[in-house]
Amino acid sequence: MKGFYGKLLSIDLTDQLFDEIAIEEEVLKQYLGVKGLGAYLLNKYNPPQVPPLDQANNLIFSTGPTAGSKVWGSSRYGVFTKSPLTGFFSESYSGGKVPEAMDAAGYDAVMIHGISKVPVVLSIEPGQVVFNNAEDLWGKDTFETEALIKDRYVDKDKIFKKSGVLAIGPAAENGVCFGIIQNDNWHCAGRTGAGTVMASKKIKGILFQGSKKREYHDEKALKSFVKHIAQEGKDHPAVKAYKSMGTSQMVKVLNNNKAFPTQYWSKGYFDKWENISADALHTQCNVTPTGCSKCFMSCGRQTTILKGRHKGMTLEGPEYETIYAFGGLCMVDSIEEIAFFHVLCDRLGMDTITAGNLCAFAIEASKQGKIDLDIDYGDVIGIEKLLHMIAKRQGPGEILAHGIKHAAKQWNLEDIAVHAKGLEPAGYDPRVFKGMGLAYGVSDRGACHLRTTFYKPELAGISPMDKLEGKAEILIDFEDRLTIFDTMVLCRFFRDFYTWEELAVMIHSLTGLKSDKTSLQEKAGNIAQEIRKFNVQEGLTSDDDRLSKGLFRELTDTKARLTHEEYEFMLAEYYEIRGWAG
Repeated sequence: MKGFYGKLLSIDLTDQLFDEIAIEEEVLKQYLGVKGLGAYLLNKYNPPQVPPLDQANNLIFSTGPTAGSKVWGSSRYGVFTKSPLTGFFSESYSGGKVPEAMDAAGYDAVMIHGISKVPVVLSIEPGQVVFNNAEDLWGKDTFETEALIKDRYVDKDKIFKKSGVLAIGPAAENGVCFGIIQNDNWHCAGRTGAGTVMASKKIKGILFQGSKKREYHDEKALKSFVKHIAQEGKDHPAVKAYKSMGTSQMVKVLNNNKAFPTQYWSKGYFDKWENISADALHTQCNVTPTGCSKCFMSCGRQTTILKGRHKGMTLEGPEYETIYAFGGLCMVDSIEEIAFFHVLCDRLGMDTITAGNLCAFAIEASKQGKIDLDIDYGDVIGIEKLLHMIAKRQGPGEILAHGIKHAAKQWNLEDIAVHAKGLEPAGYDPRVFKGMGLAYGVSDRGACHLRTTFYKPELAGISPMDKLEGKAEILIDFEDRLTIFDTMVLCRFFRDFYTWEELAVMIHSLTGLKSDKTSLQEKAGNIAQEIRKFNVQEGLTSDDDRLSKGLFRELTDTKARLTHEEYEFMLAEYYEIRGWAG
């Protein structure tokens, strides 16, 4: 089978050793790559019930069959481990240019275990790993770290065609459970704390270099496929929308549907949303569309702040999820201040969705007299100080650094806390988008919108928001197709282009493996079962597939609600289709 290197690079940090392990073709046929391979390797090599920050918890990086190809939306990598935030399966993905350098090192996956005696930067090349002392980099922010690693260790003689750096920040070093792994300055494997696991192993950064290329089954067919997708996307409405407004366009959409989580999940509408909308971003700041390698979407926003206390600051973003987390939940009505929080979290190395949720939760805890903290909704100075407290694990930040479940229990606020499996949701309120409630609950990594992006079929009327019957069946179709996306690995925003049929054509031209919707659904189901096996081993029960109490509260402004009966109806339908016990 083509499209794979057939090699796993295993790195032992404790003894500074590495080894190349052959990956059997049957494994690659069954799991296809990235997500499936990551789940398989965790089940095979992770000791059951291992603590997430233990040396035996493996940290796995992977690129898929599309990585070195010209397939649109394929410049992505995945990272897999046991999450320090949830205690369950951890997966996170990032784009930019680094994935191509990672792939050029010549491995389907890199698996790291052990703990280094001193901080290190790993230099990974074809057939070689160098353990560089990085004691002087420990404590530096992600941007500084990435720049210094490039300056010190990237091959100056240009022996390798591609190079790229992953880096962590001080929050992960300090054990904050939602530390990110950053690359290309603005791209992050952000959710579930993979950066914290990387820090626990004393890895400050990883440099990938190489010139390796995968061999593909049918280059001519692949070239034709890529050209066909480009023609499809040329005048596509989704492409025009992302290129013109990016993900910030969703602020208007969600407020129009009264499903924009506001004032820590108590309301569905922010009356000052226009101040943090796509229009505000594009009229008040200097914005240029930007994109990852091999992408015609250009959904990124290269932004320069033109006024206020952050005048002159540049960034890529902010994305919708950061805007919702700080703008809606924390009720900050300045797009410039939200952009600043984006930069601050990235520099410190923290996930913005979790950080924004926790700041809003702390504001609510303060207002209810649960903690002694001078902070309020819309208080940008107070939020800035709190983010630093979280990163340093000081004061209330020590509690928040362990995530929402821990903070809710410590402060006796479990009735209002919002999460699934200990992960805070994205900005789509399930009291309106009821299918998103099911998506959050059954997602294998916790309350995730990306495993199904089910807000899309609900907005489009494919699965009307309030119609419960048949919702789970449609959700599983989306979930399975996007699981295949994560095995190849492909950007979510190409979901309108890569149908089941197109995926089959793509996979055949890359690998030679013949497939159709039925066979691909079977592979996706097997991957779901592999991850379920891992999670159950780590203590998952059916209760973990249910939403926290906070999401069953009625919205105070619109009275919208999701009842336990409605949720249980959808969950039972999902379990029946998956063949899982309730």
